Amino acid sequence: MLSKAALLAFSALSLVSSVGAIDHVQDPQRMLQLNDATTALERLNILSSDRDWLFDFKAQSTWTEDPGSVVNANAVTFPAAFGNGMTMALLTLGPCAQLPPHFHPRGSNYVMHVAGPAVKTYMTMENGARTVEEKILPYQMTIFPHASVHAMENTGCETAYLVSALNSEDPATHNLANAFFALNSELTDASMGYQRLAVNNSEIPPPGTGSLAGRESCLKRCEGTTRRAKE
Repeated sequence: MLSKAALLAFSALSLVSSVGAIDHVQDPQRMLQLNDATTALERLNILSSDRDWLFDFKAQSTWTEDPGSVVNANAVTFPAAFGNGMTMALLTLGPCAQLPPHFHPRGSNYVMHVAGPAVKTYMTMENGARTVEEKILPYQMTIFPHASVHAMENTGCETAYLVSALNSEDPATHNLANAFFALNSELTDASMGYQRLAVNNSEIPPPGTGSLAGRESCLKRCEGTTRRAKE
């Protein structure tokens, strides 16, 4: 379960940050009550309405299909999930969209394709490990082990939908680009062999809704299709 300190930290973050890829406490007071409850029956009484047990992914403010999003249902966003040690997410990848390289510091990740074009996945577990590449179609899945670096991209011109399950109420997401450029430039220059990149901190986009626009070659190939779909 989340500690009171963690709950309060999440609450504070939700007041000062609008980044969609970070989970925000929906009802801080209720979360504190659930954390203090001794039994499951007490928690059931706190969640007194049948509607408390329904989570609508598309109704969340962070859900979008352009370019896409990651919407998590867990103890932070869905109080009924409190104490179950899981996160269920809906991944939406618009045409050519991608989830940039990232990892979950506190959770293993099972991802199942539900609908839409093929999605390419990339995963590497540690120094010396090979990069595992897959192309998954509807009703197929892949696994990203705990703390492995992984990325996904929609290879088609229609929206792809995937379901993601993580074995943590608070798995967190850490994007590698944001982490890398948050460090001192002298450190990062050294790690890149002193080949200065044509990118600086101000040009690294925030995590946003989780998904971002993908390869220029794919976007160009899909340009006519996506324009007609929006019209």
